[in-house]
Amino acid sequence: MVSRCDAAGVGIIVDAVINHMTNYPSPGVGSNGTDYTKYNYPGLYGPSDFHPACTVNNYQSAANVQDCELFSLPDLNTGLASVRQKIADYLIMLARMGVAGFRIDAAKHIQQVELDDILGRVNLTLAGEGKPLPYVFLEVVGGGGEAVTAYDYYGAGYSSGGAADITEFTFVGVGNKFRNVNGEHISQLNPNGPPGGQFSEAAWGLLPTDKAVVFLQNHDTQHNCGISFRHGDTFRLANVWMLAQPYGYTSILSSYAFDCPVGNAMGPPSDADGWTNPVTCATSFETAMIGQWVCEHRDPYIRNMVGFRRVVAGTDINHWWDNRDDAIAFSRGDKGFVAINRESSTVSASVATGMPPGTYCDLLTGGLAGGACEGTTVVVDAAGTVQFNLASGSAIAIDATTRR
Repeated sequence: MVSRCDAAGVGIIVDAVINHMTNYPSPGVGSNGTDYTKYNYPGLYGPSDFHPACTVNNYQSAANVQDCELFSLPDLNTGLASVRQKIADYLIMLARMGVAGFRIDAAKHIQQVELDDILGRVNLTLAGEGKPLPYVFLEVVGGGGEAVTAYDYYGAGYSSGGAADITEFTFVGVGNKFRNVNGEHISQLNPNGPPGGQFSEAAWGLLPTDKAVVFLQNHDTQHNCGISFRHGDTFRLANVWMLAQPYGYTSILSSYAFDCPVGNAMGPPSDADGWTNPVTCATSFETAMIGQWVCEHRDPYIRNMVGFRRVVAGTDINHWWDNRDDAIAFSRGDKGFVAINRESSTVSASVATGMPPGTYCDLLTGGLAGGACEGTTVVVDAAGTVQFNLASGSAIAIDATTRR
């Protein structure tokens, strides 16, 4: 799979669970037929490789968070060099297989110096073999007043020539703007807006853009029943905005349908023996049935905005426009322009774009193909202005590659 995806230009990032092992069932048999108990994994780990049993229950104590058991999961003692080496060997093996990087699960539950040592062993080994260093990002769930924060992990991997980005969970709050939670609205995403109506690192207390991995949902937050495919066009528009704005390294969850919250414990589509079924995607968000793959990444609004993000990379937001409610538009330098209507009716406006004059093909309805527009045509006049009539729950996006 890794080789096949690599040949198609898709890098595989492994979700590496290295803080702990499993606690249920115990005793049990792994998916590859290996017998185990909670603190004994023959040929790999034994009871002496784990921290003494205690429960994570005090997030004001770094020792409790990093040396005790999260959800009763046996906590690996990464203070031991032998444990760190086994973890590093696992990651090195995956890198040699060709994976592009790692998401480090529950990173805040591993002491910073110990995690840095693990990444150092990986980076130095791969560099010595002439292989590229993996891309790494750390799952660090933030919380006010906690002893362990994302800032504590800024230097992970640096001493060995690498680096590590960090999940920015605060960004998930963007979904509330699109869902109008507590009277919020999307015009409050203006990067230069007034206090209480601005989206920026300073206003939201976000990680620096070059450290942040951002998302509207991930496999955990989706189970909180926040914004997701269930919200149809609202979710599509939120993803258009996320991929159009410049902050962070964007992540799209591709998931399966379950009933939230009553079906939160449901795993992915699987057969009677627990093996995950081959992926067969729903035709749209709206037709996804419980137990079916949704494949959010294939939705045209999301898929086509990925290309937009690449084209406009390195440019700032300019020419912001909004109606002080739920319609917005902005450009990315002279490389791209988007307009989004979350209102309940059509919005018409004449907006400056900063784009060179010409006829463009809207990416969200098909873009440019064979010299012609497959969907909506967007005209930028001699003054760089666009006149649009956006239906409720729709958007347009043009970039430098869509000019006819």
